[in-house]
Amino acid sequence: MILEDNVLRSDWIVACKSADIKEEPVQVIVMGERIVLFRNKEGIHIFKDLCIHRGAALSLGCVKDGNLVCPYHGWEYNSEGTCTKIPQLPEGRSIPLKAKAIKYACKEAYGFVWINFNNNNPKFISYSEFADDSYRNVLWGPQEVHANPPRIVENFLDVGHLSFIHEGFLGVQEHPVIGDYNVNTEEDRIFSDEIAVFQPDPDGTGQSKDVYYTYEIVRPLTVRFTKRDPDTDNRMTILLTILPVAEGKSIAYGIMSFNYETGTTDQEIIDFQDMIFAQDKPIVENQKPEDLPLDLQVELSLKCDRMSIAYRQYLKKLGVSLGTE
Repeated sequence: MILEDNVLRSDWIVACKSADIKEEPVQVIVMGERIVLFRNKEGIHIFKDLCIHRGAALSLGCVKDGNLVCPYHGWEYNSEGTCTKIPQLPEGRSIPLKAKAIKYACKEAYGFVWINFNNNNPKFISYSEFADDSYRNVLWGPQEVHANPPRIVENFLDVGHLSFIHEGFLGVQEHPVIGDYNVNTEEDRIFSDEIAVFQPDPDGTGQSKDVYYTYEIVRPLTVRFTKRDPDTDNRMTILLTILPVAEGKSIAYGIMSFNYETGTTDQEIIDFQDMIFAQDKPIVENQKPEDLPLDLQVELSLKCDRMSIAYRQYLKKLGVSLGTE
């Protein structure tokens, strides 16, 4: 079932890692819709995974001379979705103008492929760390979650749970207090003040201390935070972005960026993030209601929930309906 949310369909949504698209077409489900991604010398392209002729999945076909070939009857579609060959047509017979695949806007950026269903080419997200030579960037995901995107995103923005769900790693129960902070808005940027968080070993030296988190809402399905060590000014930023698959099913992707030497391999960084995310999953997958309440009176909030509140207000202002109530 296609998930109808015109706000999200007018935005950029992550589809997969760029490295996942090689020589063969790949099917991905985004917002309940089957899409096919394929690569040729011009780059990566995204079509609705449907041949106009008899409804076959184009993802079951192949790429031949840069064209996507339907597996059922061999119809060929070029990068723009125009059918360039119908083997069954007698010689000299023209190809019907209706013989086209439905093409969606596509962008490769930050190691991922992004789709824009409504082909309205909205402003793309900015992630300056990815192009900064002083940062090391590690891609993370996919991680499947049986929950709608807003619940996953809000969990990421929730600073109060670090000393409980991630005790011993990102906090300790003996230091649960979160000081007051403000949420700031500058043009279309929504971000928190730096928030002091006590952590038992924030940098691998075994020394416990306060570090400072800054959270930011980038888009409805994309958020980030930066953790700063006040003694060294070492910074780690994580960008989280969510692929809505179907009602109650999402896939999380991320970028982890470090401006310092971690002393760990990429795989060790990924494994640690997998472990942290695995601690969050059962919470997020069992929250009630499943849809995020945008009425701030439905759930009790504290001052330390200001980023969560700002996110709910942001979704309400934009009119996001998927995973909200």
